[in-house]
Amino acid sequence: MAALAWLLIPLFAVVGAAIWGSWVQRNKTIGDVAELAGYARFRDAMERSHPTAEAGPAPLRPVHEPAPAES
Repeated sequence: MAALAWLLIPLFAVVGAAIWGSWVQRNKTIGDVAELAGYARFRDAMERSHPTAEAGPAPLRPVHEPAPAES
């Protein structure tokens, strides 16, 4: 009976290694497609929201003057 117990240890090790190997080799590209599409949308939004370099920077207000009230 003791010999059977010693033979089961390598069997469990092989089964565990097979499970771990299949977990490591799983297809991980499913999430990448959505993430790359989101990054492309973000990049497009950032390009649209910034003014062009030809327009120049916005004029700076001195610190002591309050901002004009918008109506």
